[in-house]
Amino acid sequence: MKIEGTVWKFGDNIDTDVIIPAPYLVTTDPEELGKHCMEGIDASLSAKIQAGDIIVAGQNFGCGSSREHAPMAIKGAGISCVVAESFARIFFRNAFNMGLAIFEATGVSVGVNGGDRMSVHQETGKITDHTNGKIFSANPIPAFMKELIAAGGLMPYILKQQRAG
Repeated sequence: MKIEGTVWKFGDNIDTDVIIPAPYLVTTDPEELGKHCMEGIDASLSAKIQAGDIIVAGQNFGCGSSREHAPMAIKGAGISCVVAESFARIFFRNAFNMGLAIFEATGVSVGVNGGDRMSVHQETGKITDHTNGKIFSANPIPAFMKELIAAGGLMPYILKQQRAG
């Protein structure tokens, strides 16, 4: 599957409190959480995001507290995937559990600018910045993780498996 969208760029150490501030943790509605995604950096960001857009970030994206609300907010805002230099371990797992595709790609945070058009191929890990022509590599998403993403996350995946019986 090929993901394509406009880049929203962030730096290093973007923590879960920035991704979704604590006052909004009273809901698990992805659409409502999405309205406040990255509000700590840019309060108007969620209104500017188009469905399918991509977040690009530096090192340690998703650090901080272990809140599943963070990847839910990103998905709820319409972001199709996050490409970063590295992810905090708990965010990495929470992202897949919530059905959010993420990719680690060396050099992406310095090689891509906000507003660029980018595509990401889940099967190959090839990331192309169509604005400047740069190409980056990420590990392809493993088959089981692709199933989690396709199902919408771990809980929908388990329910689907139970129904299949």
